Amino acid sequence: MNDPLAAFLRYLTLEKDASPHTLRSYRGDLVEFARYAGLEAGPATLATVDARTVRGWLAHLHGRGLDASSVARKLAALRSWLRFLVRRGALPRNVAREVRGPRLPRKLVSFLPIDEATALVEARGIGGGQRARDVAILELLYASGLRVSELVSLDVEDLDLAEGTVRVLGKGRKERIVPFGRQAARAVERYLGPRAERRGPLFRNRRGGRLTARAIHGIVKRSAAACGIARRVSPHTLRHTFATHLLDAGADLRAIQELLGHSRLATTQRYTHVGADQLMRVYDAAHPRARARS
Repeated sequence: MNDPLAAFLRYLTLEKDASPHTLRSYRGDLVEFARYAGLEAGPATLATVDARTVRGWLAHLHGRGLDASSVARKLAALRSWLRFLVRRGALPRNVAREVRGPRLPRKLVSFLPIDEATALVEARGIGGGQRARDVAILELLYASGLRVSELVSLDVEDLDLAEGTVRVLGKGRKERIVPFGRQAARAVERYLGPRAERRGPLFRNRRGGRLTARAIHGIVKRSAAACGIARRVSPHTLRHTFATHLLDAGADLRAIQELLGHSRLATTQRYTHVGADQLMRVYDAAHPRARARS
């Protein structure tokens, strides 16, 4: 293996179908490690890397002022690279697995109560020629829990308005079908109107091109300000809100996992908020000894 890094990036591209953004991130992190360790990135020199080298790199990153999540991401990239090389027989073991990552703070994700979510997605206070488009965007975000990257990638033909479903290509190019409600369907219908050819990008800018993620962020921010929401609100806030409201209404966590497109249930649990009262209601309704006691 003449170039282990190039081989790894090729593996991510061809076998994992990684996005260009993911590839740039991995490449940047791993080139940074190779420079720190003084490697030529060949198999022989990589074999000289030990756990002490990795710990030194993490200390170096902390010294540069990087936060714990950034350091953890870089360590995860290194672990993935070395795991790939071990599986290919280029290294005897993955020394990065012997190094404990930084303790990550538990972040409380933001979500909106129902009244604020309703006001935001109806875009009260927002006018102009693009209002129908903006309302459709907001309604669909809240109704489906899509990532902003998934939303901007949608084409008109990905939607089945009669069935109220959308075909989504998520992380790792995994396809899933997500339902959405009547309010969102009506908003999208109003936005599309009598468009002659219902093909191509679903959400477009004034020039007819595909709307960007940055533009979606701006639409959400303006709507939040217009309806008096003081806290910071982003498209991801609507994703959290979607999951939280479903869970609070009694939806199964596994079903929410499927809707969100998470590969691990633990990820879904971080996206949701369950109050003690809700946990007790679920317990009392489900556990046989709880029912017997009542």
